[in-house]
Amino acid sequence: MLALRTDAMKPSLERVGRFSHQGSRERLAAGFAVQHMHHIVFDGDKRIGFISLKPEGSDALRLDHLYLRTGCQGLGIGEWALNWVKAQARAQGKDVLVTTLTASDSNRFYQRHGFEKTGADDVDVHYRWRVKSEDAC
Repeated sequence: MLALRTDAMKPSLERVGRFSHQGSRERLAAGFAVQHMHHIVFDGDKRIGFISLKPEGSDALRLDHLYLRTGCQGLGIGEWALNWVKAQARAQGKDVLVTTLTASDSNRFYQRHGFEKTGADDVDVHYRWRVKSEDAC
């Protein structure tokens, strides 16, 4: 999983001058909880990514990891995975929180899928997808 995360994140981390193999290892170890991890499998048995979706507070789920191997992006797999995340949130009546790097292409991805920016700093952008907003007229 570390190799997959490094493969997916390295270009964005390099753009902000923050890539290091040790940093990638530490970030994954700090936020990884095996009970909340789900493999993304393609074509029967090829593990091409993973998702980590865990509770955060009483009203939200944290999308801590959503990574796809290079070459598997842009094929609709990320959208499929995000729809699965939203279905889990709907079933629990919870919002979804996610944090991205400022220079990451994932910012456009999450905004395109209904996530609202809730804050930012020099390195990260924070988003929230509101389950209740889907019920509005």
